[in-house]
Amino acid sequence: MKQNKSTYRFIISGGGTGGHIYPAIAIADELRQRYPEAKFLFVGAKDRMEMEKVPQAGYEIEGLWISGLQRKLSLKNLMFPFKLISSLVKSRKIIKKFKPTVAIGTGGYASAPLLRTASHEGIPCVIQEQNSHAGITNKWLSSKVQTICVAYQGMEQFFPAEKIVLTGNPVRQDLLNISSPPAGPDESVRRADKTGKRSEAHQFFNLDSSKKTLLVLGGSLGAKRINQLIDTSRSFFEEKHVQVIWQCGKLYEELYKSKTSGLIQVHAFLNRMDLAYAAADFIISRAGALSVSELCLVGKPVIFIPSPNVAEDHQTKNAQAVSENNAAILLKENELEDRFEAEFSALLASSAKQKQLSENIQKMAKPNATNDIVAEIEKLIPEDTRE
Repeated sequence: MKQNKSTYRFIISGGGTGGHIYPAIAIADELRQRYPEAKFLFVGAKDRMEMEKVPQAGYEIEGLWISGLQRKLSLKNLMFPFKLISSLVKSRKIIKKFKPTVAIGTGGYASAPLLRTASHEGIPCVIQEQNSHAGITNKWLSSKVQTICVAYQGMEQFFPAEKIVLTGNPVRQDLLNISSPPAGPDESVRRADKTGKRSEAHQFFNLDSSKKTLLVLGGSLGAKRINQLIDTSRSFFEEKHVQVIWQCGKLYEELYKSKTSGLIQVHAFLNRMDLAYAAADFIISRAGALSVSELCLVGKPVIFIPSPNVAEDHQTKNAQAVSENNAAILLKENELEDRFEAEFSALLASSAKQKQLSENIQKMAKPNATNDIVAEIEKLIPEDTRE
C-alpha cells in the first residue's frame, strides 16, 4: 500500500542530557511543521530526563531499560549485557508495532539499540552528532546508518566520509536576529532593529549603555569553577567598569545570590536568553555542543572555559575547534588563576581583537541547521512511500 505524507511515521531517539534531547525535539518540530498529519514516537532511557522533557514538548515516548558503561567496575556494568539485550528486544517490538518510515538518532544510550534494530529491519536511519569528538553511540551506529549529520569539519576521523553531511546543530529560533539584523534592502530598518533589540536588553537588565557588559553562563545547574572565578574577580570587574550578568545556576543560587552589588547582578536562571545575548559585549561559557552552536550564531567575543568532567573531554575539543580558527579564547580550568585577568584585560582593551573574534565565530554559524537536517531526513523517505 502506497504511503502518503499523512501516514509518514518518524521514530526518534536521543537523550540522557539536554544536548541530545533538544536537537531531537527541534528536528521533530520541523518535521511536524512540514507534515502535520505524520506520526511521531520518541524512544529514550527509562530513568533519564527525556522521559519528562519529551512529553512536555507534546510527543509520546517509550522507555528502554538501558544505561552506559561506567569507567570503573560496578554492579551497573555487570548489568549492562542484560540491559542491552532487553533494550534490543523491546526496540524490535516497538519498531514492528510503530512501522517507522525513517529512524533518527541524536545520541544517548537509547539511540544505540533503537537505531541498530531499525537498520536491521531495513528502516532508513540518520544520526546527528553534536560534538567535534564523536560519542560512543554514534560511532557504533555509523556503519549501519545512511546519513550522518555533523556540526564540525574533520569528522572523517570518526565516520565514513561518504555518509557525512555538515549541517550544524539546531539552535533556538529566538536567537536568529541577535548578532545580525535581518536581511533587507532598507539599511535604516536593519540598523533600527539591531539597536532596538540591544536597547530592550539594556532596559530589561537595567544596564548602563555606556559601559561594557559581560555575560557569564554555566548552564541551568551552574558551573562550580566558573562561579568561583567570577566571585573572586568581582573587584577586578568593578575596577574595569564592566557590568556582569552572572547566571550562577540553581545549584548555586543560595551561595551566590547575595553577591549582587554595584555592577554585578546574579541570576539563578535567565529566562530571556535572547536579551541576555543582545546585551552582552563579551561572554564566558562552558563549551557544550549546543552552547557553542548558539554562540557562533550570536557572534560576540567568547571565552570558553570547558568542563573537564565530561565523557572523552568533548567540551575541550569543541572549544579547541573554535579557538583554533581564532574565533574564541580557550581557558582551561587549571589556567584561570594565571591567565584570566590578563586575557580579559587584553580583550577589553583591543577593539580589533573583539572585532576579529566576533567575525570569525560568526563565520562558523549554521543558522539553517534544523532545516538542513530535516532535508537529509526527507531524502531517506523511500520512493514508494512518497506522494
